[in-house]
Amino acid sequence: MTSAARERFERLSTADAANIAIDAPDQVNVYIMAGVLEPGGPVAPDGSVDLDALRSAIAERLPRAKRLGQRVRRDGRHLVWEPVTPDLAHHVRSVDPVDGVAGLEALCARLMVTPVPRDRPLWELLVVPGVAPRSVGVVLRIHHAIADGYAAVRLGEVLMDPVDASATITPAGANPESAAPGWTPFSGSPGAAELRMIASGLWRTATMFWHRVPRTRLLGRIGPRRGVGFAESDLAALGAAARAVDATVNDALLVAVAAAVEAALRSHGESVPETLLTSVPVALARRGDSGNAVGVMLVPLPTHEGDLGRRLRHVAALTRRAKHDARSRGTFELTRTRLGARLFMRLAHHQRVIVMFVSNVAGPRHPLALAGARLRRVWPITAIQGNVRLGVTAISYDGLLRCAVHCDADALDAVVLATALHDELARIAALA
Repeated sequence: MTSAARERFERLSTADAANIAIDAPDQVNVYIMAGVLEPGGPVAPDGSVDLDALRSAIAERLPRAKRLGQRVRRDGRHLVWEPVTPDLAHHVRSVDPVDGVAGLEALCARLMVTPVPRDRPLWELLVVPGVAPRSVGVVLRIHHAIADGYAAVRLGEVLMDPVDASATITPAGANPESAAPGWTPFSGSPGAAELRMIASGLWRTATMFWHRVPRTRLLGRIGPRRGVGFAESDLAALGAAARAVDATVNDALLVAVAAAVEAALRSHGESVPETLLTSVPVALARRGDSGNAVGVMLVPLPTHEGDLGRRLRHVAALTRRAKHDARSRGTFELTRTRLGARLFMRLAHHQRVIVMFVSNVAGPRHPLALAGARLRRVWPITAIQGNVRLGVTAISYDGLLRCAVHCDADALDAVVLATALHDELARIAALA
């Protein structure tokens, strides 16, 4: 490759490259934002969509979201971002109509096991008819190499406009306002620094294997059939209830998820572990041009506690300590190199410690519109990986906390989980 050609390429950060390495046909490493658009702009009053107008609007935004105009290719031993011209007829397209929100949930479940073509930029925007009368569904699917949850929301903001014209949007890839310690990515040749990093990650991973949860359907080989279910809660009431016991909305979400899992396990006649060790990402500030910059806190969520107030206080105390530790450590060491990421994924298929993933992403401060069509509802969905069969993701948007359950449909029932989660969030909100 000539030096002039090399100048066009940008090497993937170690965290972004790790997200390519852990991608697999049966565990597609993508992030989804599914929503409902009201009439406006390219969306007609009957819910039909002018795709050409929508593509034109997206094309105008692409220069502000450079990852959407790049694909991943190999340059020697490194992975690089290569600038290309996206074929918007492929990237922005309509799919077959679905039957209401349940149909949108089913579509998202299928998309979580549908690989993203590697010969194109790693994203797509799908128009989904049939989600709601006089409205249309929309699904933005992004490979995790482009963005973690925080960066995906910021990317969505770049593609859309605030309904309030006076609002300002944070550019994709910018740091959060409340800075937290980050980490310095490894960028040199393999050597002592990389070996120390892998050794540290192996030690942290080994300590996780010293404790084992009883055998549970939450862990095991993840099958090809996935389930997705949506739930929501009034954000103001949930926040007031949490603040009353010195907790956060994220603490309330964790408590509600634990209760939903209890309900799901009991529906299968299975005993409930005393604690549910949960992996919760924590956004880091120092991300540079990387789409991924999160630490991980491990929270042992208590079960068998009937008093909601006590449970919420207990979880709040746990997360206060764990969040500081996660930010001080930065990203998990084994995900800072492709070699470490592959090793970690091998271990992750056999671990018996972490039983679920829960993520809460801060949403935009103002309602958004895509090319003039207001985004009325939105749900985020993240991948489940290794042998962990359940993940729950939430986003605060337009006065509501909207949640999505993603699970192995042969092991867990997404409808049972989402219903129980919705009910438990309502119980916590009622404490206000």
